[in-house]
Amino acid sequence: MANVPVSQLKSGEKLSENVITKYNNVLLPKGKIINFRDVEILRAFLIPMVPIETKAVETEAVSEENKAEPQPRSVLPFYENYNKMLQLLRKVYTSTGTGGQTVPILEIRNTLEGLIRYIGHYDVLTFSPKNLQLRDFIYHKSIMVSLTSFILARWLGFSSKDLMPIALGGLLHDIGNSRVDAGILYKPSKLSEAEAEEMKKHTVIGYNILKEVPAINNGVKLCALQHHEREDGSGYPLGVSGDKIHPYSKLVAIADTFHAMTTDRFHKKKSSPYLVLEQLLNDSFGKMEPAMVQTFVNKVTAFHNGMLVMLSDNRTGEIVFSDCTNPTRPWVNVAGKIINLAVERSLHIKDVIQK
Repeated sequence: MANVPVSQLKSGEKLSENVITKYNNVLLPKGKIINFRDVEILRAFLIPMVPIETKAVETEAVSEENKAEPQPRSVLPFYENYNKMLQLLRKVYTSTGTGGQTVPILEIRNTLEGLIRYIGHYDVLTFSPKNLQLRDFIYHKSIMVSLTSFILARWLGFSSKDLMPIALGGLLHDIGNSRVDAGILYKPSKLSEAEAEEMKKHTVIGYNILKEVPAINNGVKLCALQHHEREDGSGYPLGVSGDKIHPYSKLVAIADTFHAMTTDRFHKKKSSPYLVLEQLLNDSFGKMEPAMVQTFVNKVTAFHNGMLVMLSDNRTGEIVFSDCTNPTRPWVNVAGKIINLAVERSLHIKDVIQK
C-alpha cells in the first residue's frame, strides 16, 4: 500500500482502502480502479491523498455506459473536439441560413465521431459548456442533445447501428432554426403568439433541409420534423401521436426538453436539472414516452452519491443516498444532518455544484 497525492494519481491505479469524506461517508470504495472521473471527484471533495495498491493496474475500469470509449487522462481532447463541433455547426447554420442546400454530412459525421470518442468526459446532469455565449445557445444545445441522445440510446438498448444516426438526429434536430428570423430567435423576452407560430416552422424547415441529404436515414430527418410532437397528439407541426412518432424523435425530444430547460437562454434562465427531471416524469404520462423517460431519469440520477449540491434554501450538501422510487429527491447530508427530499417537499435541489 502507498499513499499517493491526488495530483499525482493515475488512471488504472487501485484503491487499497475506502476513501472517506469529511462527513464519514464512503466517497470511493476499496478496490475501485481509478479513472479520470474519480480523480475529478477527489479534487472536488478536497481529498489530498489516497491509499493505493503498490502495483498499479494497467487497464482502466470504466462504467458500463462508458465502456465503448477509451478514457484519456486529460479532458482536453474532449473540449478540443467539442469546439471543432461548435465551429462546424456555426458554419453549417450560416450556410443553410443563407439558402445553401448542401449539408456537409460526411464532415459532420466525422467531427461528431471524433467528439463521441471522448464521451466518457460528458456527464448529462452536470456538463456545462465553457464560456457559453447566449448567441451560441442553439449550437451548444444541439451538441448536448446529440451526446445525451447517444447515451440514452445505449441505456435503452438500441442496436449499435442506430447510435450514430440517433446522435446525428440530435445534432441536426434544430437546423431549421438557421432560417428563423434572428429577431425571434434571439428575442430577450417572451415571444408573442404570432412569433411563437413563426418559430414553430423550424420543424418543417429543418426537415426540408435534411430530406434531400444523402447518407442519412429517414429517422435522422424525422428528428427535425417531430421533436416537438407529443404522445397525446398535443405537439406540432402535425399533431401526430403514439407510434406515428419515430423512436429516434421520441428519444431526441427528451434530450431536447432537458437541455432547453437547463441551459440559459435569452428570454429565460435555466432551471434546476432535478426539477426538470421531475417535470419530465410528470410529462411522461401523456406527453413523452414513459419507458424512455423513466430510464433517462433513473440513469441520470443513479451515479451521483457523493455529489455536492445546493438546495433551494441555498444550503449546500452532499448526496448520500438515491432512492429509486424518488430518483429526483435523494437524501442530502447538510452539515451532518440528513435531509430526505422525498419527505421535505418544500425543498429541492437548486443546482449541482460544478467541480
